[in-house]
Amino acid sequence: MSIIPSFFGSRRSSVFDPFSLDIWDPFDGLLTPSLSDVRATVRETTPRVDWKETPAAHIFTVDLPGLKKEEVKVEVEEGRILQISGERSSEKEEKTDKWHRVERSSGKFQRSFRLPENAKVDEMKASMENGVLTVTVPKQEVKKPEVKAIEISG
Repeated sequence: MSIIPSFFGSRRSSVFDPFSLDIWDPFDGLLTPSLSDVRATVRETTPRVDWKETPAAHIFTVDLPGLKKEEVKVEVEEGRILQISGERSSEKEEKTDKWHRVERSSGKFQRSFRLPENAKVDEMKASMENGVLTVTVPKQEVKKPEVKAIEISG
């Protein structure tokens, strides 16, 4: 009902809007998944991560419900890139089963974070309890460059 083009979303109106950029495509999603489908899939398989910095450490908390610690890998690449990855297995389908709804995601996931220069990657610790992975990266004091005063002559 607005004469403003819908640049910010795909709201379809029941009223003809000559300024609307929404064009119905009968082949949309037929050969390739739509962008919203791809985003939904990525969102479902990507675990949620909280990154908190305290005076002593950087703490990463990752929600991984239903996974065991053996199914998750925590690695440091190139010296300062924290990488958390794993795979959630899908349930085996029996021929006699009749599924009514499948909402839990399965598949591989990977999250990467560039750690700051003050991270002590050699002293990192990881623990997993009740489907929550906690990675603690201690901090080291960053040495400030020495300032040397130069006397001005003249």
